[in-house]
Formats: sequence, C-alpha cells, structure tokens
Amino acid sequence: MTTPPNSTQPDRPTRSGGSILVDQLLIHGVDTVFCVPGESYLPATDAMYDHSDRLRLYVAKHEAGAAVMAESYGKASGRPGVAFVTRGPGATHASIGVHIASQDSTPMVLFVGQVPRGEQDREAFQELDYRAVFGSMAKWVTQIDDPRRIPELVARAFTIAASGRPGPVVVALPEDMLGEQAVAADAAPYSVQQPSPGRTDIDRAIEVLSSAVRPVVLVGGSGWSEKSSADLRTFVEHWNLPVVSAFRRQSVLDNRSDCYVGSTAPNTAAYVADLVKKADVVLGIGTRLGEMATGGFTFLEIPQPQQSLVHVHPGVHELGYVFQPTVAINSGVAQFAETVRDIEAPQDVPWLGWRDAAREAYLAGLTPPVHTDEGVDLGAVVSFLSQQLPDDAILTNGAGNYTAWVHRFYQFSRTNTQIAPTNGAMGYGLPAAIGAQLARPGTQVISFAGDGCFLMSGHELSTAVELDLPIIAIVINNGRYGTIRLHQEKRYPGRVIGTNLASPNFSELARAYGAFGERVSTTEEFADAFARAKASGGPALLELMTDPRRATPELRLEN
Repeated sequence: MTTPPNSTQPDRPTRSGGSILVDQLLIHGVDTVFCVPGESYLPATDAMYDHSDRLRLYVAKHEAGAAVMAESYGKASGRPGVAFVTRGPGATHASIGVHIASQDSTPMVLFVGQVPRGEQDREAFQELDYRAVFGSMAKWVTQIDDPRRIPELVARAFTIAASGRPGPVVVALPEDMLGEQAVAADAAPYSVQQPSPGRTDIDRAIEVLSSAVRPVVLVGGSGWSEKSSADLRTFVEHWNLPVVSAFRRQSVLDNRSDCYVGSTAPNTAAYVADLVKKADVVLGIGTRLGEMATGGFTFLEIPQPQQSLVHVHPGVHELGYVFQPTVAINSGVAQFAETVRDIEAPQDVPWLGWRDAAREAYLAGLTPPVHTDEGVDLGAVVSFLSQQLPDDAILTNGAGNYTAWVHRFYQFSRTNTQIAPTNGAMGYGLPAAIGAQLARPGTQVISFAGDGCFLMSGHELSTAVELDLPIIAIVINNGRYGTIRLHQEKRYPGRVIGTNLASPNFSELARAYGAFGERVSTTEEFADAFARAKASGGPALLELMTDPRRATPELRLEN
C-alpha cells in the first residue's frame, strides 16, 4: 500500500515552513540569495542561518537593488536568480526587477512575504494581492498556504522560471505559514524543459534559407551559453550569413566574426535597418521580434512580412504573436543551434557580397567621430576599454543616451558579457554589476551609468564595498536627463523643464562609501585613472565629466 505523500512518517522530521523552504532551495542548487530583510519572512532567514556554509545571503540596500541583483545573476549564471523581499512596499519596490526579468526573459524566482493567513482579505498592514500585482509581468504567481506543499510548489516555480521562454516567478509566503511546523516530503532537483526542433521543421527552414539571395539572421533572447553561441557561429560562418543582434543582445555572437554586422537599437543604424528591410529571408533565432528588434515593428510588415520569415523561439506563444512566420519552429536556442551547426551550406552562395558590405559598414562604425567637445570624449573611452579589457569582461548598464556609445563602440566577444535591460530600466547598471560579479567571481565587471541613472541606485555602492567586490563603476556626468532632454528639444525646442540635474560630486560620494573615487575631466586623463581604479583592488568609481550638449555620437544640442 502506498503511503500518502503528506502523511506523518517516522523517517521524516517535523520542520518549520521556513526550514522546509530553505531545504528546497538547497536541493534545487541555489547557493546565492539576495534580499532586504523583513519580518514577514523571518522564519526563512532563520533557517538560512543553519546553512550559511552552503547558502550565501547578500543584503542589498533597497528591494529594487536586490531584485536587479537576482535578475543579473540569472543572466550571468544561466540559472534562476533568487531574491527575498518583505510584503507590501518591499514587493512593489522589487517589481522593477520582475518587469526586467519578464521582458528580458531571465530566469528568476522572487519570494515575497505575506500577511498571516487569518488576516488576509482585510487590507491588513502591508497586504497585497500578489496575483493581481504581478500577474501581468510574471510567468506564474502563487501563494503557499500549506507548508506541506512547499516542496511541490517551489519545484514548480523553478521549473517554470527556467523552462521554455525563461522568466520570473513570484511566490508569496504568509508569515504564519513559514513558522508552522509540518512534515513534508522533499522534492527532487528541478529540471529545465526546452523543446527541440523537428526534422521536418529543420528541412523546411533550410529549404527557405537555401533559396535566399539576401538573407539575414536576427539573434536575441536568453538561454545562450558558450556552447550554443559557438554552435551558432559554426553554422553562420559555414553559410556566410550576416548576423544582426537584437537590442542589448550583442554578446550572443562574437563581434569579431566576419558574420557579425551590427545590432538593432532605439535608433538603429541605417545600414542595419536596410539590411533587415531589404532581406528576402529573415531567420530569427531566440528573439521575440519585439519593438526594439524590429525598429518599432517597421522592419517587417504586420501580420505577413514581405520577407520569408523563419522564426525560432522556445516560447510557443511567441510564434506568430505579431508576425506570421513562413516557418515557425518551437525550439530552445541551444537545441536549434546544435541541430543546424553542421548542416552543409549551398555551394557558391549568392549573398557573400551582401554580407561583406554589411560587415564593412559595421567595422567603419567602430571608429568614434572626433569631437572638440568640452570634457571627456565617451567614444574614445569606450574604444579604449574595448581594446584593453579581457574577452570575458562583463559590461553592465542602465538606460540613457550614454548607452549608445557603449553599444556602438565596444566589441563583445564572449557570451553573456553584455548585461543590460532590454526593457530600458534606469538604475540597473550598478546592482546588476554586483549580481554579475557574484555569479562570475574573478571576472572584470564594469558598470556604466549616467548621472540620473546612478542616482537611482548609487546607494548599492555600499553593498559593493561591504562585499569588497572589484567592480569599476563609470558614471557619465552631464548634469541632465540626456535622453529626455534630447526628445524635449526635438519636440518642444527651447522649452526646457524637468530635465536638469543637480548632481553631487560622485567621486567624493564614492570615497564616503569607502570605495576608490576619482573625477576625470579630460579624455587624456582616463587611461591612468582607470589603471588606478583597477589597482585599488576593490570597488571603484570613475566620474567622467562630459559635455552636456553632446546627445549622441553624432548629435550635439545647441543648449
């Protein structure tokens, strides 16, 4: 006779809900947790105390920072990042990280404290309906009301977060449930479920691709690894295919490959836009073909593109979501890349000149224009870093016009070394750098932020100092919200309001936190300042004073 799984058995100890939860985290291979402590989940943190040799708990200074650190950790490690935040305000602070993980397809599990079960539905102190709050941005939202079900539901949370199109899962934990004693059977470690392409689908895709005269491969999404990127490179170089990366997915393919020809962006380079628009076959791998990847949905016609579209994506609901593909392939990127890696290419492909012209345009764009602006030339700084940093260096950034220089003049050569929010979140760079540094110890991590961007999360420099992480934060100080100012001048010229910033001296602020800090006022000063920052061996901040009128590498505002 089979014993019911939730019945009391002599060989199963009685544990608190918090202990059962932490035991499941260890079973699922979690060794890193980010949090801001809260009384609503104290039984869980108390249980972590007993496993501090196996489970590292890192305390951020704001729940948004904790969530971003977990999201970045998920990007850098390929495994679900994990964060704990308290109920109500803690949860809403963390929602930015959930939204980033959703739009960036990053595996993440956020555990949120909840009011005791007997007080729910009374608008108790800090009570929220988490299914309503997170339902539109998370892959799954659940609440565990019975400690005996913790193993089941946590295993499901990790499986959902990492499988198919990865994304965030939110798990609410009533405070009294975590403190309740129960007997529960542990789950087995979760497994990632990804679809593989069928033979018929591959044959159809290759048939369409072989008939092309002007093909282009558009890559993006998450789930890429060193192996899958190498498989992709073998395939596209064997076929001599031009490859465009989607917005902030530049590290999917080594930018030094002759097949890499550029990236989409909010203001995609004209040659890249023309390449996709004039292609007769578009092979989209991993990308959702969203707004940023398709020039605001203009590179392809809706609903039926003029190009033959082969769309490969692990999330079945993304296939035909906006654009109806000629061939739809529900497959993980790794499974597809491995399948097509060694498929023989046609002889004398007609598109070699098409690819070479695009590659030449990309290489020409790597040279920053020469300016006589005041202060530091950001193009020269990024080019210097592109030449000096090791191949495995990780660059993180938030949002703002300053990112245009990073995306355009830096060549990414290793997978998952560009960690940036495709949802355009400000304040991302510094906490993301912390998460990435902890995921990949020993790797050089550089964080970029504008002054407005840094002011949203600069307090996490305290976290970097506390952990003695050798992150170098580069803050571009132009005294304004540059992106908004640019749009303001375009739409309402001369009517400046709400876009000026009165920033502190960031280098002095860094020193106050206990980090290395230095202000750089000219381009010529940067190399030596960077060397000093690196030699400091700990957290460092370089404040670059740039011309406030320089809006983009090509555009300078009048005021």
